[in-house]
Amino acid sequence: MMQRFQRFNKLKQARNGLLSYQRNFSVLPSYAQCDDPQDQVLVEGRAKSRAAILNRPASLNALTIPMVARLKRLYESWEENPDIGFVLMKGSGKAFCSGSDVVSLCELLNEGKMEECKTYFQTLYKFVYLQATYLKPHVAILDGFTMGAGAGIAVPGMFRVATNKTVFAHPEAQIGFHPDAGASFYLSRLPGYLGEYLALTGDKLNGAEMIACGLASHYVLHERLDLVEERLGKLITDEATVIETSLAQYGDLVYPDKTSVLLKFETIDKCFSHDTVEEIVDALESEAADDSYNEWCKNAIGKIKEASPLSLKVALQSIREGRFQSLDQCLAREYQMSLAGMSKQVSNDVCEGVRARLVDKDFAPKWDPPSLEEVSKDMVDSYFSPLGEFEPELELPTALREPYI
Repeated sequence: MMQRFQRFNKLKQARNGLLSYQRNFSVLPSYAQCDDPQDQVLVEGRAKSRAAILNRPASLNALTIPMVARLKRLYESWEENPDIGFVLMKGSGKAFCSGSDVVSLCELLNEGKMEECKTYFQTLYKFVYLQATYLKPHVAILDGFTMGAGAGIAVPGMFRVATNKTVFAHPEAQIGFHPDAGASFYLSRLPGYLGEYLALTGDKLNGAEMIACGLASHYVLHERLDLVEERLGKLITDEATVIETSLAQYGDLVYPDKTSVLLKFETIDKCFSHDTVEEIVDALESEAADDSYNEWCKNAIGKIKEASPLSLKVALQSIREGRFQSLDQCLAREYQMSLAGMSKQVSNDVCEGVRARLVDKDFAPKWDPPSLEEVSKDMVDSYFSPLGEFEPELELPTALREPYI
């Protein structure tokens, strides 16, 4: 038992060093069903480690209820197994994970199966918390699309390996939802107001940009991943420093290029620091008059205007609240928000956004309300209100597991 707690403290120190966010500095998958839950998450056994492989490549490894349940069970069992020193997660095909399978969730809603949706979010958020409190080193290889909840299941881990194929994004507002699975925690801790920018526009970051702003811990060329995995597979260790050294041996020193959004921090902070979405849009329109950023500002405005007005206001408040909350508090609040969004009590924007972007693909959602001006304070507040008397809140084992981040 004493060795277990000593290891816990070592991992905590290592992760605090690797995942210290400093405030200073469209993909359309085919959501096909996969029958066997075990086929959706494959397992590779290695000398002193285990690898979980997200295996729905036709759906860009979008998360389903069976997938998150299996991931949680696997990680819990691996943590208790003394023969396993560390764990790894990766995706099949051209994605790490494109987020939640929102098409399936909306199908459940339309069939009146709200309880199954609740089960999904409960299990997903508990798995995110498990990642953030894991007692063994964890490596996530973010090769390809890493979006929405797909980022949520990776960012809390100790080592996040980005590549030249990585595409990170939180496009939830564009489908009428909100950045969840812990996103309000880590987006709010990005440099300046970059988190607000990413949440409202759904814009993408590449692997080099993820390194620059702290979302990834290592950068490895896609072409070298086989060498990295071969090296990790031979390790007989549970020491984070040994794993870090192995990753660093194949790593590359990279910087964002001259077109990167990270070089526009001054404008991002100037525009996205405002209190309301309306003020943010006004600030962008004023900046658009400056020829140097004209096109970039117009693109940002266009992306914001494509999103659900209600989701934009909900997402902005979520990021702002997350800045002053712990991870478990963010997850508990996001659970309330997710149930509010999926319940359709205020709006049907989630299913309408999914229909327009992922099912019919007409890209012409009929948002309700249709404009920012028509989104009332009461509508937004309803997403942040405690659940009803007979609706249990999300319960996380905070007394037993302390987050590293």
